[in-house]
Amino acid sequence: MRRQIEGSRAVAEAVALCRPEVICAYPISPQTHIVEGLAELVKSGALTPCEFVNVESEFAAMSVAIGASAAGARAYTATASQGLLYMTEAVFNASGLGLPIVMTVANRAIGAPINIWNDQSDSMALRDAGWIQLYAETNQEAADLHVQAFRIAEELSTPVMVCMDGFVLTHAWEPVDTPTQEEVDAFLPPYEPRQVLDPDEPSSIGAMVGPEAFTEVRYLAHARLMEALDVVPDVADRFAEAFGRNSGGLTRSYRTEDAETVVVALGSVLGTLKDTVDELRADGARVGVLGLTCFRPFPADAVRAALGHARRVVVLERAFEPGVGGIVTQNIVSAAPAADVHTVVAGLGGRAITKKSLTALLRAADRLPPLTFLDLDRSLIDRELSRLAATRRSGPTAENILRDLGAVASRIG
Repeated sequence: MRRQIEGSRAVAEAVALCRPEVICAYPISPQTHIVEGLAELVKSGALTPCEFVNVESEFAAMSVAIGASAAGARAYTATASQGLLYMTEAVFNASGLGLPIVMTVANRAIGAPINIWNDQSDSMALRDAGWIQLYAETNQEAADLHVQAFRIAEELSTPVMVCMDGFVLTHAWEPVDTPTQEEVDAFLPPYEPRQVLDPDEPSSIGAMVGPEAFTEVRYLAHARLMEALDVVPDVADRFAEAFGRNSGGLTRSYRTEDAETVVVALGSVLGTLKDTVDELRADGARVGVLGLTCFRPFPADAVRAALGHARRVVVLERAFEPGVGGIVTQNIVSAAPAADVHTVVAGLGGRAITKKSLTALLRAADRLPPLTFLDLDRSLIDRELSRLAATRRSGPTAENILRDLGAVASRIG
């Protein structure tokens, strides 16, 4: 049924249709509406049998999910930003144990300074945790990816992180086609764990492994993750056949066939990029867009094929590595080492990425330096650098910049 619905609610309903048996959650913006929606469905009896576990922290949320999954239950949780970092140890444990947990990450910036708005610093910080990472462009895709995520996770016995841009998607109201319970049941088989704690067949999960076998265990985890490069597109094809719409997969190209410049990005910014490309195309510019739906495992072959004819590649990053530069860029370069690749960091902390800025950027694509920060206010940077050079006790940078902007009235003390 297609109706206007908030992104978080659409995801909550999609997750409920997957019949999770344990949902564990700790509220943190901007994912709270998702687990609130699921809590309502459990309390009302619309989602049953399912145990909704209120926990005291994000670390506890993932720990409960691990215990539930190891005991043979279909498990789900959601988090964002500092919450994801707080559960880091348990996130690594979930993948190391090969448990098919599904988790929504409502992407949000990481402090300090504190910022509740959207970028992708949180999930990028855990890109090497051994989870499959899928990034949604729209709320429709966010809902669809969760249905696919449970099937992918359980086929591979590997956890899946579905990433959707906080507020931009989670709190946006859009038309979303929600499938029926019968349709999801036909697509997603009942959960049959590959490993389970069973009193009748005692075994250890997560036992100590020494140097004599640890490399082999880690290699097999890597091999299982790499299997996703076949499973993810196969599940997307099956989803398209069952539900009549394309959603998910590894990558998605837009007007790249004859493009001289291809912009690579993840998440909701792809919509703005496509609109920008359409306008540039109308003026004769040969520009295209490559969207990465799957970032882990990294689809190197698909990326290489999509970028094969491009003269230059512009990677739009919603996070970056201080002291290095682009995170996604490094993966693009490894996949297509002959490409002329440029990093553009944009939209940090929720700053708007506008068609006006993107148009100006792409019109000058042949003159881009290796690293650009889109819409960077250089005057603020220069003032703070002058302060740092003038006195050792120059004060906290974030507060100094806010004061320069007039957002802070005066220095305390």
